[in-house]
Amino acid sequence: MMDALFRRHPANPVLTAADVPYPVNSVFNAGAALVDGETLLLLRIEDRTGISHFTVARSADGFTNWRVEPQPALAPSPERFPEEQWGIEDPRITWLPELNQWVVTYTSFSSAGPLVSLAVTEDFRSFERYGAVLPPENKDAALFPLSIDGAWRMLHRPMPKMPGVGAHIWLAASPDLKHWGRHRLTLPARRGGWWDANKIGVSAPPLETSRGWLVLYHGVRETVSGSIYRQGLALLDSGDPSRVLARSAEWVFGPEEPYERAGDVGNVVFCCGWILSGDELRIYYGAADTAICAATSSLEEVLAWLEVHGDPGAGGGR
Repeated sequence: MMDALFRRHPANPVLTAADVPYPVNSVFNAGAALVDGETLLLLRIEDRTGISHFTVARSADGFTNWRVEPQPALAPSPERFPEEQWGIEDPRITWLPELNQWVVTYTSFSSAGPLVSLAVTEDFRSFERYGAVLPPENKDAALFPLSIDGAWRMLHRPMPKMPGVGAHIWLAASPDLKHWGRHRLTLPARRGGWWDANKIGVSAPPLETSRGWLVLYHGVRETVSGSIYRQGLALLDSGDPSRVLARSAEWVFGPEEPYERAGDVGNVVFCCGWILSGDELRIYYGAADTAICAATSSLEEVLAWLEVHGDPGAGGGR
């Protein structure tokens, strides 16, 4: 049965614009973290000008009784960072124990196109921006939580202009989180009629497991009625994350419920954050670019499913 691997929470949608204590249009695509024993979401909020910013929400159980801050935690600053002229979008949060800091990768949007920016924080109250770390057009960047062979690693998704090339997930390396190089194509979009043909991107940051780096990614299916955004899984080698160990042939989570089918952008489930608590794996996803929802699974169940259903040769675009 589709979506059996991830089960929607009965409280869905867990957050909507009505939960924000100031006027906004929508709330979606949140980064997620466990902070001081609570679930923290860094919400992407689109205000009524159409520009997006980030606001913090906290919950003791991760599903209900959210406390949403009365003002943005991080707002666009186009005077200092002109790449944020049209807003900041889709935060992804990674804890770096080696630096004792949280790192937020996000998309900055301006007349020059979308690009990847980065900021660090210790408390989600004050942030130090590193600014743009990759040139446009690029989105969907997420950091690995540990350095590998002396370098930080990041998955990202450049958008080439050449027709028919497709948009794929690449891996980059950095000595300092500011200067990125050694780019390598890691997870290509498939071709043809696949659910993830031509355009994919990383969803939540890579999760370290006993079997490798677990990656949740989105695939986009273009139809005559518009795009459909779904979620798939991949497993990367622990020591060499450019090596794909397994990739799901089918999607594991897609829009089915009315709140996922209809909204500002219909037929979208788009995850920017997940949380592992014991064996419980919780994903937080934007539903139709209008609300935030949650779904749960078991990490062991996910890894066992991927071992059976994942194709080691599916890393290539076919």
